Amino acid sequence: MRVVFAGTPPFAASALEALVRARHQVVLVLTQPDRPSGRGLRLTASAVSTTAEALGLPVAKPASLRDPVSWQPIQDAACDVMVVAAYGLLLPQAVLDIPHRGCLNIHASLLPRWRGAAPIQRAILAGDAETGISIMQMEAGLDTGPVLLEKRLAIAPHASTGTLTTSLAALGAEAIVEALARLDQLPAIPQDERRATYAAKVRKSEARIDWSRAAGEIDRLVRAFNPAPGAEAQLGGLPIKIWSAEPVPGKGAPGTWLSIGPDIVVACGEGALRLLEVQRPGARRMAAEAFVRGSPDAARTPFL
Repeated sequence: MRVVFAGTPPFAASALEALVRARHQVVLVLTQPDRPSGRGLRLTASAVSTTAEALGLPVAKPASLRDPVSWQPIQDAACDVMVVAAYGLLLPQAVLDIPHRGCLNIHASLLPRWRGAAPIQRAILAGDAETGISIMQMEAGLDTGPVLLEKRLAIAPHASTGTLTTSLAALGAEAIVEALARLDQLPAIPQDERRATYAAKVRKSEARIDWSRAAGEIDRLVRAFNPAPGAEAQLGGLPIKIWSAEPVPGKGAPGTWLSIGPDIVVACGEGALRLLEVQRPGARRMAAEAFVRGSPDAARTPFL
């Protein structure tokens, strides 16, 4: 099948590789333009761009698809279907109408739950027991199209956005290959609007820890914002990133240290949180024990 593929992060690159392995003819790859990255702010190509170039596939990087001029490469590709995975640009109806068998989206949730930009983070934050992949027939609305195929995945108790994204990327790659193989047989099941929820884009301000919340809630926040932007707490006026933690029994004023080493146990509004991996400004991530050794007076100051 002749495929135009649109995607940007590593999640999407896994699907692109799977399509090529399945011997689909990927005639064009769309991805976002190179962005400044790292301390030197060097222009860096997306994961999909890097993968496509390694596979010898033609790549286009339009800044948007609002201008009809940007649609020309898609029209020239004469594709059967367009596959979209975490592309990051809106596709106008005119673009959705180009492939004669439509556009399919690989969405990292069980639609209609968690439509939108951050379904993996929102599922973890909400304490969902499972998530999955939905292969959706795209339409003009935000993730509102009928679902062709669904693959379910349990959310492990210690899953972070990073680990869950890796698992869902593999599942999404498997699902899109299956969906294209069975495209003529799959029913298009409309979504139940009454069950729809919206996965808003993550704001950095959401990653600030409020120690008056229950330990289980803070644990989910830590996992949801790993690897980005990282859960953050104030200690002695310095922002401390908390990358890994676990709820434990404990009681005390929220933010106070209940244990000083080798564990760091901090009281929460309900229960306590054992910090496992932390990071002070300008330093690397480190185990809690190493943090305590390097900051022996830190326990005199509560987390804020």
